[in-house]
Amino acid sequence: MSAPLFLVDALPEGNECTLSGPEGHHAATVARLRVGESVLVGDGLGTLAEGVVTEVGRGVVQLRLGRRWHEQEPSPRLVVVQALAKGDRGELAVQAMTEVGVDEIVPWAATRSVVRWREGRGERSHQRWVTTAREAAKQARRARLPVVAALATTDAVAQRIRTASAALVLHEEAGEPLSRVAPPPTGDVVLVVGPEGGITPEELATFTAAGATPVRLGPTVLRTSTAGVAALAALSVRLGRW
Repeated sequence: MSAPLFLVDALPEGNECTLSGPEGHHAATVARLRVGESVLVGDGLGTLAEGVVTEVGRGVVQLRLGRRWHEQEPSPRLVVVQALAKGDRGELAVQAMTEVGVDEIVPWAATRSVVRWREGRGERSHQRWVTTAREAAKQARRARLPVVAALATTDAVAQRIRTASAALVLHEEAGEPLSRVAPPPTGDVVLVVGPEGGITPEELATFTAAGATPVRLGPTVLRTSTAGVAALAALSVRLGRW
């Protein structure tokens, strides 16, 4: 079993590291680490270090760091525009997409999204996505946390499409299968995932006019919480990430 990952704001220059606050509580109380156990420590920005537990206190764990390394940002980047979904489906999508390697998630207020992020509720919902991505990245032992962008309008998504190296819109009526798409070697690959009710014709027209290509995954219709995950897996194989 691989060593658990704990995140810190910045790795110390020396070989001593202290886990405190929420990470210290999780390490000491939830994970119940013991002296001599191995862990990974990362800053969420690509730098990781191997560590060994030297002391465990109440909500505090002391580590001795060893080998450290830095993982460069992937190229191309995989950016998923995820439509808001009711219940916990949005967070489920964020969790699974983080585990399979998404680089950035853009929440999108689609026309047919039942949920609306307004004022304080929107801030709390966005923070839940950020927290979900952080915890999923730790579970997956990721060196880099995915970016969770601010809530985007349809026009803002269209602008992201215009500046991307490639843009794809998942649509059940598309004639082109995702498996035939050749991803670019650099830049951003933007993938748009619609809400449970689907992307409207007007939204699809806006995105295609901005340069996106409608694609389908297969003969079945996936839910918004699983469509992005399936597409990311297919793209990861094409890009050699998997």
